[in-house]
Amino acid sequence: MKDRKLTVYHYPPCSTCRMAVKRLHASGYELILHNLWEEAPSAKELKKWIGLSGLPISKWFNVSGEVYRKLGLKDKLPGMSDDEKIAVLASNGRLIKRPVVTDGERVTVGFKEDEYSRVW
Repeated sequence: MKDRKLTVYHYPPCSTCRMAVKRLHASGYELILHNLWEEAPSAKELKKWIGLSGLPISKWFNVSGEVYRKLGLKDKLPGMSDDEKIAVLASNGRLIKRPVVTDGERVTVGFKEDEYSRVW
């Protein structure tokens, strides 16, 4: 029996985040919601989640975001270590692709209906 409580880092005005939250509620999950723009996860949490997700760190960046472009990360990331990339993600929640959903053992980044059906 899977745990019915999930932690969700999202940005409330984001339509994709709202769809994800609605989908998780409809599936019977109790959600602990965190506004990603006000409360970014720590580098330690991100490091753990990135490992659990099985995704490369590059998939965790909100590459279409204003902060990503302003910081010139497209050109800077290839020369950075994994720890440096994680520190950058932890420094500003706007850099993190959203929503991030975890139950402590599994993690999803972004919202894809088929992935949510499989994982959550």
